[in-house]
Amino acid sequence: MTQPAGEIDIARNIRTIEWLKTELIGGVATLCRAMLKGSQELIRDALAGIIMTSYLLGRRIGISFSKMDTRLAEKLSGNIAEPHEIEEWYGDFSALRTYLEDKERGEPSANRGLGR
Repeated sequence: MTQPAGEIDIARNIRTIEWLKTELIGGVATLCRAMLKGSQELIRDALAGIIMTSYLLGRRIGISFSKMDTRLAEKLSGNIAEPHEIEEWYGDFSALRTYLEDKERGEPSANRGLGR
């Protein structure tokens, strides 16, 4: 007896979500190893993988890419408005928000966001 297509899709989606969760954890481990090696290329690759996997996991559980972007902007604003050590010491939340806003407007931002 074969399973209905809906059941197969649900099972596949559950497996995909579990796989993405393990990819996210593996990505963090990869980032830690890359940081120990001190390789900027490996660090960039690991961070990009974490970001990509986060977006894909969000999509699989029903959060659109645009809603992820909106929530990120809200979290940045919240961390800028509330006293946060990273913002106070380095201005990183403001720098990221400015970078994303400039990117959205299509403005070049070469080397922006390098920190203080």
